[in-house]
Amino acid sequence: MKVLIDSNIALNKLLKQPEFFAGSNTIFNLAEIGQITGYISASAVTDIYYIARKSLGKTAALKAIKKMLQVFQPATVTGDDIYKALELEWDDFEDSVQFIVGESLSVDYIITRNTKDFSSDSNIIVTPEQFLEIITNHS
Repeated sequence: MKVLIDSNIALNKLLKQPEFFAGSNTIFNLAEIGQITGYISASAVTDIYYIARKSLGKTAALKAIKKMLQVFQPATVTGDDIYKALELEWDDFEDSVQFIVGESLSVDYIITRNTKDFSSDSNIIVTPEQFLEIITNHS
């Protein structure tokens, strides 16, 4: 099963945000043991680093990013992806890019805490809790 995680899932894990850590951590663990194939868009990595650096400091943020990229493969964002995302005209451009990247990878799910920001009726947009329920029923 292939998944793309949104930047908020990575930040929940890397910053150990108490209210969201458990679900995000479980998703990281599933990818680490190979139960799922995980991706993160290359464009999100820079945003994650920027936010993590503010909280963790440069050295710890770089270490966290390197560890994350051992678990989640960076997914290329092409010029075509950007143009397609612009055509969606969603309120949240970053999420439209995530959606297009996920489509180009043919992921089964895009995991995010902000499902409402994805202006799509697609059933591939799920929260960590929804995904964990799906994968539990799938096993």
